[in-house]
Amino acid sequence: MTVADILIEALPYIRRFSGKTVVIKYGGHAMVDEKLKQDFSNDIILLKTIGINPVVVHGGGPQINKVLDAMGITSTFIRGMRYTDDATMDVVEMVLGGKVNKDIVARINRLGGRAVGLTGKDGGLILAEKMKIYHQEDENSPPEIIDPGMVGDVSEVNPEIIHTLTAQGFIPIIAPVGIGNEGETYNINADVVASKIAAALNAERLMLVTDVDGVLDPEKQLISSVNDAEIGEMISDGRIIGGMIPKVECALNAIKTGVKKSHIINGKTPHAVLLELFTDSGIGTQVYTK
Repeated sequence: MTVADILIEALPYIRRFSGKTVVIKYGGHAMVDEKLKQDFSNDIILLKTIGINPVVVHGGGPQINKVLDAMGITSTFIRGMRYTDDATMDVVEMVLGGKVNKDIVARINRLGGRAVGLTGKDGGLILAEKMKIYHQEDENSPPEIIDPGMVGDVSEVNPEIIHTLTAQGFIPIIAPVGIGNEGETYNINADVVASKIAAALNAERLMLVTDVDGVLDPEKQLISSVNDAEIGEMISDGRIIGGMIPKVECALNAIKTGVKKSHIINGKTPHAVLLELFTDSGIGTQVYTK
C-alpha cells in the first residue's frame, strides 16, 4: 500500500471524528519505552491538529513502585489493588500528579502540542468515595469487608474544566486522583477514570492503551470486534479472565453511558492510536453494544 492509499483510507475516519472527543487511557509499556512515548505524543498532537479533541488519562504503576521502593515503603496488594495508606497516597499523588503527568505534558509541548496537566482534584473534576471491597469465600461464609485504604471509586465527574481547555485548543492530560467530600485524596484506577470521563464528555471513542493486543479467541487470535452480549458469555465461560475482565467492563460501562464505541489496543505497537482509529482493519478489539 502506498502512502497515498494510506491517506485515502484514513480520510473518511478523519471526517467522522472531526470535532469529536476521544478519551485515551495511556498506560503500560507505551509509557516506559522512549520511542513509544515519542510515537504516542505525536499521535495525540496529530489528532488535535486535524480537529479531534483528545483527552488523555494516564496510569503510572511502575513509576509509583520505583519511588516507593526507593523510600523503603513496601507495597501490599489486595485483590489486585494497591493498599493505599497515608504514606503511600502521598507518593501516589506526588508521582502521578507531579512527575508522570508533567513528563507527558512537557513531551507533548516540546513536540509542538499544547498540553495542560490536571489531576481529578483540579476544578472539582473527579469527585470520589472510598472503595468498599466485599469478599465471600463461599455461600456458607459471611461476606468480608476489605479495607483497601485510600483507594476510591468515581462518584461524579464535573467536566467543565476539560471543556474550557479543549475549546481553547489545549490537550488535557489527567492523573487519576480524585477528591472526597471532606477534601481527602483518593487513588483511582486509571481505566475507571477514563471510562467515567468519556461518559461525562459523551465521547465518540474510549481507547484503553495497554500491553495486550485485545480480546483473544481460544486459539489466542485477536477478536477485532465484540459486543456486550458476547463479552458476557466470554466472561461466564472463562474465555475472558484475569486482568482483561476489568478492562472490558470499563469498555462496556463507557458505551452503556453514552460513548459510541470503546477500543482495547496494544500500546507496544508504534502509533497504535492512529492505526486503530484511521484504518479499516484496526489493530485491537472494538467493543460495542448490540
